[in-house]
Amino acid sequence: MSRILIIGGYGGFGARLARRLAARGHRLIVAGRSLDGARRFCATLEGAEPARIDRADIGGALAALRPDLVIDAAGPFQASGYAAPRACIAAAIPYVDLADARGFVAGIGALDAAARAAGVAVVTGASSVPALSGAAVRAITHDMAAVRSVEMAITASNRAGAGPSVTRAVLSYAGQALPLWRGRRWTTGFGWQEMRRARFTIAGRPPLDRWVALADVPDLALMPSALPGQPAVTFRAGTELGFQNLVLWAASWPVRWHWIAGLGRAAPWLSRLQRLTVRLGGTRSAMRVAARGRRPEGDVERCWTLLADHGDGPEIPTLAAVLVAEAILDGRIASGAVDASRLLALADFAPLFAELAVEQDIVERPLPPPLYRRVLGAGFDRLPPLVAAMHDICADDGAAGEAHVARGRGPLAALAAAIMRFPPAGDHDLHMAFAADDRGERWTRRFGRHGFSSRMTARKGLLIERFGPLRFGFQLAADAEGLAMHLRRWSIAGLPLPLALAPRLSGREWQEGDRFRFEVDAALPLVGRVLRYEGWLRPSTAQP
Repeated sequence: MSRILIIGGYGGFGARLARRLAARGHRLIVAGRSLDGARRFCATLEGAEPARIDRADIGGALAALRPDLVIDAAGPFQASGYAAPRACIAAAIPYVDLADARGFVAGIGALDAAARAAGVAVVTGASSVPALSGAAVRAITHDMAAVRSVEMAITASNRAGAGPSVTRAVLSYAGQALPLWRGRRWTTGFGWQEMRRARFTIAGRPPLDRWVALADVPDLALMPSALPGQPAVTFRAGTELGFQNLVLWAASWPVRWHWIAGLGRAAPWLSRLQRLTVRLGGTRSAMRVAARGRRPEGDVERCWTLLADHGDGPEIPTLAAVLVAEAILDGRIASGAVDASRLLALADFAPLFAELAVEQDIVERPLPPPLYRRVLGAGFDRLPPLVAAMHDICADDGAAGEAHVARGRGPLAALAAAIMRFPPAGDHDLHMAFAADDRGERWTRRFGRHGFSSRMTARKGLLIERFGPLRFGFQLAADAEGLAMHLRRWSIAGLPLPLALAPRLSGREWQEGDRFRFEVDAALPLVGRVLRYEGWLRPSTAQP
């Protein structure tokens, strides 16, 4: 069998990968910066050779050892350059890594020409992300004409124990700005924020409910342009113990506020916290990939879920590396430098899953009609085509155009506009982002650098628009000319109030040529106009 050099082969994931490859008959060189560490591990693995290698300077070691393949499992890759894959290209030795760093994986194409010229395969990201996640996404979106959103989450058993590399990787982006493709344009999220509960379910198994928060992974850069429909992509991760997630969430805020540059110095403390609590919790880990999209038969959501029990969760990140390594050695992957997001099918993982306490399942459900169709019923089909298209929202969408804003005069009108975060008067570039779920839609309006958002739901035939504690119920009137909104009820914090005291709110939408046109007017009793804006929109044509 082939001779494989594993950098970081005695670490958390590297050791698991080494044992798996050895069991499949491969001869191994287990290497890292500590020769003693490599020797101790090799003493537990028959036939493995120890070696001391620093991946930043491995050219001499490659010349001396001449492996058939190099696998880099050392991590973290967030601050790594391409010294190791460049050295492998120079030595004409194929290379694979388990990188999950966005910049490292997404930028591997810079080595493609050199790898092709050398006739070697260089593959990055052969791990849970983007290799397994990419395989899962393609499996659940294969018949979607347009994929509109992909949401992924991973939760790890606390007893699995995060190694120093994993800890440093997480801290490298906690509180940092993360580019996210949402509303059909690049926006900004922040690492380890937007925390929420995620449920991981497989029929017949107890569900897992865990806290997860925004994590930075290659999929955020790779998936929007790789799938039809250019979907919004979100990835969240979390540990089993809620308080650990809350500690990270709280620590991320000083970074976001620029009070501190980052959390790198906290790595020893976080590792110590993990060691002190390692016996808490259970042995179950999980991964979930959900996609929403459009088919001729109707909008649909599919969700792939994997549950790993008996402490087998940490084995999952190593499986793609096994599959990719053997495909390279068998000559099934061509020369060149690529990421692993499109190399494997979900079925390729099945034999390896069968060796573990792992179950997986795919569940499909139809999505409800778009919100405005639910409110208008048959009236929706009477709308002008561009007005109907603007409200035909599945999961995520966006539009761009221009708006003219007029503000009311007087201190009370200015105060009301400031409280509502309305934009200043003038002409603005406008972007509208629409995010839909089963309950309704969130509209985020960006007038240049200024923005505000509202939540839309349906109730008793009315469109309910919520701004914080304020709720306004509109009757929608639709015809071939367009759409008009008429205020019929309002409340504060759930308390209904007389319509005579309500703000004077009106809105109108229509089609003019190839543009969706709109105007919105808001005034207060005894105060007068607070805001009026009008303009046009087209579906966003921005490319990820």
